[in-house]
Amino acid sequence: MKYISTRGQMEPVGFQDAVMTGLAPDGGLLLPEVLPDVSDQLEKWAALSYTDLAFEVIRLFATDIPETDLKKLIDDSYSTFDHPEVAPSVEVGGFYILELFHGPTLAFKDVALQFLGNLFEYILEKRGGKLNILGATSGDTGSAAIHGVRGKPNINIFIMHPAGRTSPLQEKQMTSVLDSNVFNLAVDGTFDDCQNIMKTTFADVPFKTEHSLGSVNSVNWARVLVQTVYYFYSAFQVMKKTGANTVQFSVPTGNFGDILAGYLAQQMGLPVSKLILATNENDILTRFFTTGIYSKAQAVPTISPSMDIQVASNFERYLYFKVGKDAAKLVGLMNDFQEKGALQIELNENGSVDDLFAAGRGDTAATLETIKRYKDQFGYVLDPHTAVGVFVAEEFGRALSTKAPRTDCQSVPTICLATAHPAKFTQAIIDATGEAVNHPTLDALADAETRCDSIANDVELVKQYVVEHI
Repeated sequence: MKYISTRGQMEPVGFQDAVMTGLAPDGGLLLPEVLPDVSDQLEKWAALSYTDLAFEVIRLFATDIPETDLKKLIDDSYSTFDHPEVAPSVEVGGFYILELFHGPTLAFKDVALQFLGNLFEYILEKRGGKLNILGATSGDTGSAAIHGVRGKPNINIFIMHPAGRTSPLQEKQMTSVLDSNVFNLAVDGTFDDCQNIMKTTFADVPFKTEHSLGSVNSVNWARVLVQTVYYFYSAFQVMKKTGANTVQFSVPTGNFGDILAGYLAQQMGLPVSKLILATNENDILTRFFTTGIYSKAQAVPTISPSMDIQVASNFERYLYFKVGKDAAKLVGLMNDFQEKGALQIELNENGSVDDLFAAGRGDTAATLETIKRYKDQFGYVLDPHTAVGVFVAEEFGRALSTKAPRTDCQSVPTICLATAHPAKFTQAIIDATGEAVNHPTLDALADAETRCDSIANDVELVKQYVVEHI
């Protein structure tokens, strides 16, 4: 399996090179030359454990890693999770909640970043050399990435977060890791500013090469690949429970990485009838899928901070497929967005960008109401991001129920991705329900020592910081 850039100006590379490259030298994102069709494997895969399924999926893409080594990497990565299924699906209020928060930092990012940290270590052991990871986080990626590589030899990690725009517990999870290879930077700006600094730095190819920079953000192909596994796993489990032959997913998203994994799973043959994309007030993706116009606005802080994003880094991968893998056309659209802050895709005959996608928006009031209602009615506490996904799924269901005749989608089981444990968002849960949710992992951070450096929203200052600390 070889990997190419969405922008078409890079020679194909193997999986390990794709992982170490992160962002392509031409500014594009890496994708496999061909997505495998696994339709004839689904029946066999449905009987597998999570780790065995992960091996079957990932080995199709990681063809330059011996299978015995790959199996060990996967087993080691998920041994850190506190649930035997890794990602169980729980029936709540007519939906199936896919719990992705059983890893060490209680967020879905652990599913990919525990593996990616071990993978980086494996590749460096084989090849030699060092890796300096530069990442940006809107909340959960930072702590998951840090916990994936903390203390690992020959790896340094520099994580930028927008100062004051993550939850206090998200920040504490990052800044309380005091290993000598971990550096936290509080940037005076938004997550989009942090992401722009990262992408601009990676675009400086001589700098990137000289200082051995790598990425843990979802621009790294391995992140998206590993996340496809839980779409397969949860679909198999829910179809077994319900007797259904297809499912639909509701995904709270800001950077488009998580829902892109679902899109790729569907493209590979998983029977997914609908991907319900859910955003908060930062609704650039909802606006795109409802109007065809991808237009940047000002990012606003909300109680679901991991979604407070206006420029979704993985959108380019989807757009590449949308334009028929035409790299020149993709580059033209991305140039439009860079120059004008907007790009446009023609709607199809059904008046949508893509019939696989539905999209909706859950604002702060709707999020709080959903958290309270699920706690009161079902005794289940949703974190603010998950609540956005559940609310939008409900709205989608209500819209269908008004249509006649009844559509097949109404009888399709809906899986809502639970992207973080509610205990990470204390104030939002108190505001919604009147009481906090605790978790021993987070309780232990109360008096933890922290280390973090504040820095201006300036690419050159960040580059200088990296050089001084590697």
